Amino acid sequence: MNQKINFNIAIRIIFFLIIYSVLTFYIGWNVWVWIKGIFSIEHPWFYSLLFILIAYSYVISHFLKKWTIFKLIGSHWFAIFQYSILFFPIADLFVWILTSLGLAEKLVIFWTGIVILMLFILIYIFGTFNAYSPIVRKYSIAIPKKVSYSHLRIAMASDMHFGILSGVSHVHRLVREINALKPDIILLPGDIIDDDPNPFIDKNMGDIMAKLSAPLGVYGVLGNHEYYGGGIPKFLKEMKRIGITILQDEAILIDQSFYLVGRKDKTDFKRDTIEKLVTNIDIQYPIILMDHQPTELKQAEKNHVDLLLSGHTHRGQMAPNHLFTRKMFELDWGYLQKSQLHTFVSSGFGFWGPPLRIGSRSEVILIDITFSN
Repeated sequence: MNQKINFNIAIRIIFFLIIYSVLTFYIGWNVWVWIKGIFSIEHPWFYSLLFILIAYSYVISHFLKKWTIFKLIGSHWFAIFQYSILFFPIADLFVWILTSLGLAEKLVIFWTGIVILMLFILIYIFGTFNAYSPIVRKYSIAIPKKVSYSHLRIAMASDMHFGILSGVSHVHRLVREINALKPDIILLPGDIIDDDPNPFIDKNMGDIMAKLSAPLGVYGVLGNHEYYGGGIPKFLKEMKRIGITILQDEAILIDQSFYLVGRKDKTDFKRDTIEKLVTNIDIQYPIILMDHQPTELKQAEKNHVDLLLSGHTHRGQMAPNHLFTRKMFELDWGYLQKSQLHTFVSSGFGFWGPPLRIGSRSEVILIDITFSN
């Protein structure tokens, strides 16, 4: 059975690499035609080697982790790859139409390339601003359960992906934005780091995050990228050192007033169900659940959860990817109420891959809850 599964995975990887390589060749050819036309270069060998190195830098970075330059290049390449696939077919059609009308091919290719280059520059300016300039989205909800106090203020941030590109300055932004809100409790529903915990630790980002302050504490859960990095024990040790509690299929009663439940990520096939996690919970108390991937809203609603906090989707991060996340998830971003359940899905505070956001924005979510009979 395992051999069959491994064979299927291998086939999918090979198929993906073939498609990726074909698309990469298409992009590389388009760029070469433009460069050749400008500089009159005849031999593409050096260009070809350099282009292949760039296109596979992210893969190389997994084998040469200390050479962070490969991850930097590979991360930016994802944005170039995506928008090249969108722009180049249109550009090629445009060149074909204009040259068919009798315009000089070399001139048409030159100016079409300039237009594409300007588009990429605009994308990077606008996308970088959106990625590194977080905003606070404020919500107010009511939960009809009586607790020892009538109001609770939650600051939530997910998908920080702290590491190489989402670095020290972005950690400072997180602390500054959240502490300014004066929350009662701070919740971090997953992907706190970007795979490998070492850059986070080596750059002393934990000491900055330790400045997050809330009377009821700071809590988080694991996201899929904590699993991908394979360094969960090291990550948990660092979180414990800086006073952030990571809940792994656990439910705790906070201040004798409400339950906070934290699930392991969907990546862990052995994680507990929501039903099991709330089995021994008194549902007269408000129940707040952190689940990194927003895939089980119906189960949360069915099992008396009052507030569900998730991230993961990034709202696609770079448009038009949001069209896909909208189809994949019942709620891929924002707020939704289903019966007693209030669900919030954040687009994330950081980013994965390129430090760009088009059609999404880095954000902190502030939730003011009013409790009543």
